[in-house]
Amino acid sequence: MQEFSVEMAVRDYECDLQGIVNNAVYQNYLEHARHLYLRTRDVDFVELTARGLHVMVIRAELDYLRSLRPGDVFRIRLHTERVSRLRMAFVQTIELVEDGTPVMNARFVVAAVNERGRPCFPEELERLLML
Repeated sequence: MQEFSVEMAVRDYECDLQGIVNNAVYQNYLEHARHLYLRTRDVDFVELTARGLHVMVIRAELDYLRSLRPGDVFRIRLHTERVSRLRMAFVQTIELVEDGTPVMNARFVVAAVNERGRPCFPEELERLLML
């Protein structure tokens, strides 16, 4: 299993009145990391959709461990794992770059359907599990 990681920084406008990152923003961070990961593995959602294949998140599990604050630099780590014959998961963590403090553990289960709305598991997703 090959791990992917990306570093990001909190922007002021992502924070709420308490001065911490709003809980919903974490999902944006995690989705951005997944999309970057897929691009590095030559998986193109636009091309998949044009072929009638739709990959969607069907379950999201997020464990908030520490709040991010303006200016925090953090790393998102990601790897994939098979859940079943037709499902896979993106397992992600967020940690502070400075000292490795854990910020979040997350797991996103995805499934795909073909142009007829039938469950499928595209070759592109299968390749992600072999890396």
